[in-house]
Amino acid sequence: MDDFQGRVALVTGAARGQGRAHALAYAERGADLVICDRCEDSPAVRYPLATEAELAETEKMVTDLGRRCISQKLDTADRPALEALVARAESELGKIDIAVANAGVSVMGGVQTLTTEQWDEVIGSNLTGVFNTITAVAPGMIERGYGRIVTVSSMLGRQGGPGMIGYSASKWGVIGITKSAAQDLAYNGITVNAVAPGNISTPMIHNDTMYHLMRGDLENPTWDDVAPVFASLHVQPVPAIESEEVSRVVLFLTAEASAHLTGIVVPVDAGVAARVTA
Repeated sequence: MDDFQGRVALVTGAARGQGRAHALAYAERGADLVICDRCEDSPAVRYPLATEAELAETEKMVTDLGRRCISQKLDTADRPALEALVARAESELGKIDIAVANAGVSVMGGVQTLTTEQWDEVIGSNLTGVFNTITAVAPGMIERGYGRIVTVSSMLGRQGGPGMIGYSASKWGVIGITKSAAQDLAYNGITVNAVAPGNISTPMIHNDTMYHLMRGDLENPTWDDVAPVFASLHVQPVPAIESEEVSRVVLFLTAEASAHLTGIVVPVDAGVAARVTA
C-alpha cells in the first residue's frame, strides 16, 4: 500500500480536509493527481465551504512532492463538467487508475424542518456527485481492464440520527451505489468499496452551526464545550479522528493487496460499527 508509482488518482473535494489528506497520501507514494472541488459556498449549507485558494494550496502541495497535478474548480453534481475533467486527465496523463469520491457536505435538519433546497443540496453533493464520479471514470477503467474506486459514506450511512435526515439518507445511498457498482464492474478488473468515517476533524464538524447544534444551551460554545458530546457519538472515547486515519484505509482499498475486496464498507469510526447490525 506504499507504492503507487505510475498510477493516476482522481480525488474529489480535495481542497481541504479528507480530500486533501487522500491526495497528499497518494502523491507521497508516487501517484499523479487529478483534483477538484466546488470552491463555492451554498445558502443551504450553514458553514463555509472550501475556497479556490485552498484548492490551489492542495495543488501546490502535490507538485511540491514532484507529482503531476491537474486541478479544477467544479461541482461533482455537474456530470458534464466531471466527464470533461476525466477526459482532460486521460488526454494529459493517459488514464485514471484510482477514483476517490470524497466530495460532500453536511446539511443539518430534521424531517420537520429540512427544506427542499437543503434536501436537493445534500443529495446532489453527497449522492449524485458520487454516482457521477463513478460513471465518469468507469468507461476508461473498463477499456483498460483496471480500476480502483473508493466512495466516502459515513457512520450515519449505517444508522439514523436526529436532525440529520438528508445527510443520513445521502450516505446510506452511497453504500447502495457502492455495492451495486461493485457488481456492475466486477468483470472489468474494477473494485468499488466504501469507507464510513466517524467524526473527522475537518471544517464539517468544526463550525459554529455544528457547535450550536451540539450545545444549544450555550450562547457561544467552543470545541472544549462540544468535544464530550462528539466523543459520546463514538464507542472509543475520542471526539474526532484525523483525516490521515481515513487515508490509510483508502490507500489499502486501492492497493494491490486488496485486489479481491469489492463491495465492502470499512468503518473508520472509533467503534461506532459495534453498535450496528453485522
